[in-house]
Amino acid sequence: MKIVYIHQYFRTPDQSGGTRSYEMARRLVQWGHEVHVVTSCTEPSERKSWFTEQIDGVNVHWLSVRYDNKMGFFSRLKAFFDFAIRSSRRAAKLQGDVVFATSTPLTIALPGVYASRKSNCPLVFEVRDLWPHVPIAMWVLRNSVLVAAAKLLERFAYRNSTHIVALSDGMAEGVVRAGVSAAKVTVIPNSADIALFDPDSIEAGVFRKAHPELPAGPILLYPGTLGRVNGVGYLAELAQIVAQYRNDIAIVVIGDGVERDSIESLARSNGTLGKNFFMYSPMPKKELVYAFRDAALVVSTVIDVPALEANSANKIFDAMAAGKAIAVNHGGWQKDLIREYDLGLALPRDLTSAAKCIVDFFESTGRVERCGLNAREMAVERYSRDLLAKRLEGILLAAVSEENKDDEAFF
Repeated sequence: MKIVYIHQYFRTPDQSGGTRSYEMARRLVQWGHEVHVVTSCTEPSERKSWFTEQIDGVNVHWLSVRYDNKMGFFSRLKAFFDFAIRSSRRAAKLQGDVVFATSTPLTIALPGVYASRKSNCPLVFEVRDLWPHVPIAMWVLRNSVLVAAAKLLERFAYRNSTHIVALSDGMAEGVVRAGVSAAKVTVIPNSADIALFDPDSIEAGVFRKAHPELPAGPILLYPGTLGRVNGVGYLAELAQIVAQYRNDIAIVVIGDGVERDSIESLARSNGTLGKNFFMYSPMPKKELVYAFRDAALVVSTVIDVPALEANSANKIFDAMAAGKAIAVNHGGWQKDLIREYDLGLALPRDLTSAAKCIVDFFESTGRVERCGLNAREMAVERYSRDLLAKRLEGILLAAVSEENKDDEAFF
């Protein structure tokens, strides 16, 4: 099976960011499929046209389209459509047996549908965020014309897809609410790199040794984007209150985004920056594993918007793979999972209550270790990359088979 895999923000373990598409693609190659990833190179580059390289057997087609989380709304929108238009012909030219297009952005539906029609092959569409519902709920998308256009694009994507993959039950429910049959939707959550993050194969103390400024107590780690949606300022405020109970707990943030400067300014003004709150630049997954190894608790935060509770955060699955306790400060399926299987903490929005939860957690004999063991077991048994990549392979094969049956019936 020849798979044309369209993902505007494809990343490898040598880069910072989520590697779901890379991990899925390389496994599909290992299982005998030909995979072509159509993606963008977001860093400044002298290359103006397409260039191709093979990475672990995956044919990766790169196009230079500048993008970062600090860009304004219309600059980001321009980058989305720039890639959508220019990638459409490239994806169609590859003539795959199936097109697999993964959002965000939702504009990825445009090259997905175009390539599917030109190649006369099925489209499988992956929903990573409930666009346009999230930006509408956050008042990022306000213009009535743009809102209508976004909703039209959403329906266009679903209507032209043979099957839809959603990253959580909440996202799947959102797709069904848009008028899609539940039989056409499958949930494949973010998955755990159980080999890459295996705590038994990663040397302990490497991250601490590289950062002697950290206090000697437990590390609470946030690794990820510092965008408006993430609300990481919550952790800078939390650090101030945690210090009133224990000053040896380090809250460590590794990442970048539009709110980095404001978070750093907040931590500086409340006296926590460099004392019990620390900020570091993004790092490749191959280096990030050492931060996970030395952490005691990995946290995922979002702002208080109910539409965001269906998210499927990479950092949660990385934490599970690393055998680390996890925490979230929001509701939704991840909070339910933490509580049902004793994986860590569901933090309240109230900062004083959250600080007490964290301090009590670290002082509870054996609980940190027990939650970490539970998380690792969950990663291996339910969320391993191999297991979920096999599920994706089955969906792609079924889509191709269904298309072939339709062709036979026609002739």
